[in-house]
Amino acid sequence: MTTSTGLRLSLGPIQYHWPKEKMLDFYRVIEATPVDIVYLGETVCSKRRSFRHRDWIEVAERLQAAGKEVVLSTLALLEANSELGYVRRLCENGTFTVEANDMSAVQLLAGKTHFVGGASLNIYNPRTLRKLVSLGLTRWVMPVELSQGVFAGFQEEMPAGIESELFAWGRLPLAYSARCYTARAHKLPKDACEFCCIDYPDGLMLSTREDERFLVFNGIQTQSAKTHSLARELRDPVPGMDILRISPQPENTERVIALFDQIRAGALSVDDASQELEPFAAAGFCDGYWHSDAGMRSSSDAAGL
Repeated sequence: MTTSTGLRLSLGPIQYHWPKEKMLDFYRVIEATPVDIVYLGETVCSKRRSFRHRDWIEVAERLQAAGKEVVLSTLALLEANSELGYVRRLCENGTFTVEANDMSAVQLLAGKTHFVGGASLNIYNPRTLRKLVSLGLTRWVMPVELSQGVFAGFQEEMPAGIESELFAWGRLPLAYSARCYTARAHKLPKDACEFCCIDYPDGLMLSTREDERFLVFNGIQTQSAKTHSLARELRDPVPGMDILRISPQPENTERVIALFDQIRAGALSVDDASQELEPFAAAGFCDGYWHSDAGMRSSSDAAGL
């Protein structure tokens, strides 16, 4: 499914808490999209159990049969032995590659099998990357707050055969906390949250006093309100850009995938595709981090595009 450009598209794990039927319907649609790689698994909160382990494996098998590369993603923040047991089960699945989003997963995988290093591993310098490569890492996802210049620096020291993946579409995962902000907004304790985040399939929007959409609460995760997009960067792709990750959203994910696919195939111009993507970014675009600027800024606004 890879195009002549060599650039592949991935679909990241679902960040939000969706009902089981919505998740099943979502992945049925994804089977028919031109995305090359699909990441599956709960990465935010272990209390979200719409899918059990067997459900993830069954979806993985269907996606694999549809020609997708499937990767199982682990939690980004572990707080209990039960969560470590869940991660261990994923790491020992024996069939699918695992994306380690926490050093606990790295310890379970090191020296046993190759793995993907997720953005929340906080790989901030080539020395850290080389260390993880020595433990079995074969692909890394650059932390979302790093810039194009930093990425170029990594490429100068990139070990042979290591793939680089960039977060290219979606609300930026900015931070994880032991506190659940969605529960707190409902005046509920975290341990008795009533799974209230299921009422916010796209997260709980936070606005400033000036009514500017600022952040999104997604359980223990804080996201950007604006949608990060690297679509315009495909006009002149940076060397070493192997995989672009699209983060799932409740609606129109398949359309976003299709537009990125048309860009990489040369069937649609970057400007036309970006215009068609605008309705899918409810709070507007941002790409500031990529351009060594404040993360919430957009280079297209600065350029008057």
